Amino acid sequence: MSATTHTNPSPAAPWRSAFESHMSEMPSPEFVFGSLHPSTSSKDTTNYVPRLRYCIYRGMWSQLPENKHNDAPKNPRVYDSDLPTFTTDVRMQKVGDLFATSAGKADKDELVQGSGGGGPCEAVYWIKEKGMQWRMKGTAFIVAPDIEDKEESSGVRTVKSEVGARMRVFEGAEGKEGQWSWGRELTGHFGNCSPGMRGSWRNPPPGTLVEGEPDKDHQLAQKIEDLHDPIARSNFRVVVIRPDEVESTDLSDPATARRHRYTFDGDAQNGKGEWKVEELWP
Repeated sequence: MSATTHTNPSPAAPWRSAFESHMSEMPSPEFVFGSLHPSTSSKDTTNYVPRLRYCIYRGMWSQLPENKHNDAPKNPRVYDSDLPTFTTDVRMQKVGDLFATSAGKADKDELVQGSGGGGPCEAVYWIKEKGMQWRMKGTAFIVAPDIEDKEESSGVRTVKSEVGARMRVFEGAEGKEGQWSWGRELTGHFGNCSPGMRGSWRNPPPGTLVEGEPDKDHQLAQKIEDLHDPIARSNFRVVVIRPDEVESTDLSDPATARRHRYTFDGDAQNGKGEWKVEELWP
């Protein structure tokens, strides 16, 4: 664990329990993830334009969901967090967006291959079964295979600092921080995906023109059992959302509909702070 990670941030977010309960009600935990994309068209009137796509919620960072089919080594129960995750492909546009709109404004392909990012984002979850909408606003970071390289890049340091600041040690796990591994958590997320999903990281490059047959290493509908398949793992990424504002809108009963807004008021560098709650009309 990086020394930049603090072990005494704020307690669990007050919205966490309800959010996770609602996500468990969904047949498939799909949500809409929004990022900002640098404008490339003369028709655009702003420097950035919104980009939206559906993603799958993969649990909270450091709290890998149980999966009896996952043979990857698991991290010990040391850290908890209120940071939702999803998986993606480094070749997808959203990864470049999160780098290009970050403080470092990395906008070249070679600069977005590792860990880093930190651009603004929004995530919206509609739980039809409960008549509930959750909206999160904050920043998102990319965890890549370089996360435990001996020579830490600036992107790795950013992720371990910014994400780590909002991770907290479970009571009774103090002193065990060194047993927890960022790389093991990354592999665990890969293992939690089905063989068919793992194979998607060996697809032809997303969004490129179909011109003839792809090479033998990049084919559709592959099934990957190897947790360390070099091609799939080179493209695999985990995205960690660090929410600074969370809204829950309860529309289950029109007569009592309410919106609750939770705002994190604290120090981004050490994770200390508190969630302020406001009750709003929907």
